[in-house]
Amino acid sequence: MELTERLHFDHEDRRDVYEYVEAHGTVRAGEARRALNLDPEAFGHHVTVLRRDGYIRREGNHLRVAYQEETAEHHDTTGLAYTIRAAEQSDLSGLIGVIREVAEEGTYIEAETVADLLDHEEVILRHNDVRSRMVFVATVDDEVVGWVHLDLPEMEKLSHTAVLTVGLLPDHRGNGIGGALLDRGVRWAREHDFEKLYNSVPSTNESAVTFLESCGWEIQAIREDHYRIDGDYVDEVMLATWLSDRD
Repeated sequence: MELTERLHFDHEDRRDVYEYVEAHGTVRAGEARRALNLDPEAFGHHVTVLRRDGYIRREGNHLRVAYQEETAEHHDTTGLAYTIRAAEQSDLSGLIGVIREVAEEGTYIEAETVADLLDHEEVILRHNDVRSRMVFVATVDDEVVGWVHLDLPEMEKLSHTAVLTVGLLPDHRGNGIGGALLDRGVRWAREHDFEKLYNSVPSTNESAVTFLESCGWEIQAIREDHYRIDGDYVDEVMLATWLSDRD
């Protein structure tokens, strides 16, 4: 199932099963059945239909949402080997730690929001009728060192846009990993028919603004004194890039 696919369920209990699994990332089948108070035979039937329709995958005794597999991309530049791939539920702790470390530099407020959301929901990928998100990570020696996060609104009037955040641990900057992460997120959005991406940073994050502008992003708006960082008011810089030609 693609994260941009419209969900359709022809039975209320079936929707409940999907939403329970989606909310927990990975869950034991028995736990889900008991939590939903469903008869074992009915629960088994709903799971079978959800698996047939490509909504849920069963792995042993566990259920997880059957998101479409994304190809991992392997890079080797300046002697540094790294991989960019779709984030997995097992990456949750490492991913949150990396985002928080980057956010603690004090110049990426949106990253703090992403970390808080992931920490609160304890689920990396998300797809329901309210919101969806896609996350790619960069790994070095199987350790998460960076991410690109796409917040995908389900509201029809905003469904052509997405909010992108991207970050990398300081020790790994300067090796092209940040550019590769950004490129992966942009390509995914373009392949799934999104038309415009946004990213907002404090004006004090001059390196992020320069980086995005060098990648073709443009400043679209500045909100004066939008943030208060260490007691000082700081402007917000909103950047955007169009992914398709406009007639």
